[in-house]
Amino acid sequence: MSREEIFEELKKVLEPYTMDKMSLNTINGKTEFVRDLKINSANLIDIIIDAEDRYDIEVDPDSAEKIHDVDSCIDVIMDKLKARQ
Repeated sequence: MSREEIFEELKKVLEPYTMDKMSLNTINGKTEFVRDLKINSANLIDIIIDAEDRYDIEVDPDSAEKIHDVDSCIDVIMDKLKARQ
């Protein structure tokens, strides 16, 4: 699965948790979940759980701590997908 494919799916995962829906139109790799999308920390956990379900991966606490923007989230997902192979 490519970065672009994960990016497009991640936007769908983020949509229900994003307070400012218009901000999803300008999302990019540097978009921060808390600051830019106004996603609270509890919902960030929900996003990680949704990603685990969608990609059949397990995000350990150390990896979860690295997730703060779109690029870091994609990096974690890709690392976990590669580890499964």
